[in-house]
Amino acid sequence: QVQLVESGGGLVQAGASLRLSCAASGRTFSSYAVGWFRQAPGKEREFVAAISWSGDNTYYADSVKGRFAISRDNAKNPVYLQMNTLKPEDTALYYCAAAQTYRSILLLRVSEYTYWGQGTQVTVSS
Repeated sequence: QVQLVESGGGLVQAGASLRLSCAASGRTFSSYAVGWFRQAPGKEREFVAAISWSGDNTYYADSVKGRFAISRDNAKNPVYLQMNTLKPEDTALYYCAAAQTYRSILLLRVSEYTYWGQGTQVTVSS
């Protein structure tokens, strides 16, 4: 069982930056693909960014491309989401998700992930 813990959310003004962290309780992410998703009130959970277990492959939603960056450190734990030039439409509950993979691949869909964190709130004021 993998327990994921997100941190780093908060209330910021438009244009500011935040860095979210996702840590696996008691273990490393070394063989897990990791993704970030977000869900705003009244909307479905949507894909934000994904990284393969090797860290060599990343992918972003068009809405965040060029502003957000997903990364993982050499020890594979934790995984970060650097969010720059935040906009009010980025306001949401941000979730980290993980799934064990046997190749260094990207997972882009909610249904492909096995483990989820509780989420961290990001609120961007205009």
